[in-house]
Amino acid sequence: MAFKNDLANGVISLVLGIGITWLTVSGDDHDTSDLLVAVAISSFFSGYFTSYFAK
Repeated sequence: MAFKNDLANGVISLVLGIGITWLTVSGDDHDTSDLLVAVAISSFFSGYFTSYFAK
């Protein structure tokens, strides 16, 4: 059961991170898809491991 909870927190963080980044991105200084991939990876692991180690 703990794995599902940790995974859910990771997915929630991923969705929030991508959504906020996509809404606030502006300019053509960088490739948006690369930025969203980086944010997705870091957001998921941040949410997952925060939930995992908070026990």
